[in-house]
Amino acid sequence: MRKTATKISKVKINGQPFWCLTWPKIGKGRNRQFFKDKTEAATVLQQKFIEQENYGIAGVSFNERHRAEYLECAELLQPFGATIREAVKFYIPHLQAMKCSCTAAQLVDELLKVKEADGASRRYLSDLRSRLNQFSEIFDGKPIAEITSTEIDEWLRSLSDKETGKRLSSITRNNFRRLLIVAFNFARGRNYCADNPAKKTAKAKVIQTPIGILSVNETVRLLENAPTDLVPYLSIGAFGGLRRSELERLDWNEVDLEANLIEVTAKNAKSARRRFVRIQPNLAKWLQLHRRSSGSVTPPDYRELLDSARKAAKIDDWPQNALRHGFASYHLAHFNNAGALALELGHTNSNLVFQHYRQLVKPKEAERYWKIAPAVAGEKVIQFAPR
Repeated sequence: MRKTATKISKVKINGQPFWCLTWPKIGKGRNRQFFKDKTEAATVLQQKFIEQENYGIAGVSFNERHRAEYLECAELLQPFGATIREAVKFYIPHLQAMKCSCTAAQLVDELLKVKEADGASRRYLSDLRSRLNQFSEIFDGKPIAEITSTEIDEWLRSLSDKETGKRLSSITRNNFRRLLIVAFNFARGRNYCADNPAKKTAKAKVIQTPIGILSVNETVRLLENAPTDLVPYLSIGAFGGLRRSELERLDWNEVDLEANLIEVTAKNAKSARRRFVRIQPNLAKWLQLHRRSSGSVTPPDYRELLDSARKAAKIDDWPQNALRHGFASYHLAHFNNAGALALELGHTNSNLVFQHYRQLVKPKEAERYWKIAPAVAGEKVIQFAPR
């Protein structure tokens, strides 16, 4: 390849004589500068020779604008102890991400399709869709690569309940944050952004409060006042500990009264892992009264039926996950087997069992709880000695 030489040549421009100074650029091409005076051109030529000898072609290729820009950038970086090379290497991934970035709405849509194709549970997909769609509505139109941790932080702190207007709890806010981290990790994997700004956001402080359960007498009154269609739902929740979402999907063909087991299939379980829950003797008596070969265990209007049963039972305060938490608390106090309880709850270990349910109820109350059973088929009388 022919190389550009540093030299002076005589040229004519519009019929007028000029001296043209030529020197190489970095890579391909050449630089040129024109002089009317040969002596001035020769002086600059000597400077170029000196620069080329001291700094090479790269140094010669710098013009005054380049030099000024270099000095300005170096001065800006000096307080941080960083070099221009380091700054460029840091910034290039951002430019690359900007080139192929997408909007928040596009990211959420793409993530949901991938998660569904990968076999994510319906519950998880529903949670992703519900929370991330709120995020995409606020940030749509803005490239994912431009969204900052500060903006996400402000949005998370502003979240409130649409009906009451009250600020969301710390646990709920952290659930939003957790799914945003998932979404931005997905975006990073597809080069839509250079880093994960959601990871840099503040995690809300969660103050642990004692879980709430129904008392033994409240559980009795609830079953006494429950309509027939709702009794299997309540009894499995109270004495089997299934999650509400698991109960909503439970079919009678997954309730085996001969083997005394309830199967929670992988597709119905929150953890996407199959498990079996043992049917305790008192639960078996409740289920015998209402057993069917197939069909949903939970009636379609169970929420309305539950509200009516609560009012009839005079239960004003309904703790979150009251039935499941009650099952776990009374189970641990009565059977004193955290490992077995963890398996029935669908936990991977017994840490949560000890953290939330240990010493929540007394053994005598737990003994009464596991004696709650129907006295006569078809009646709402509990064979149970009241305290």
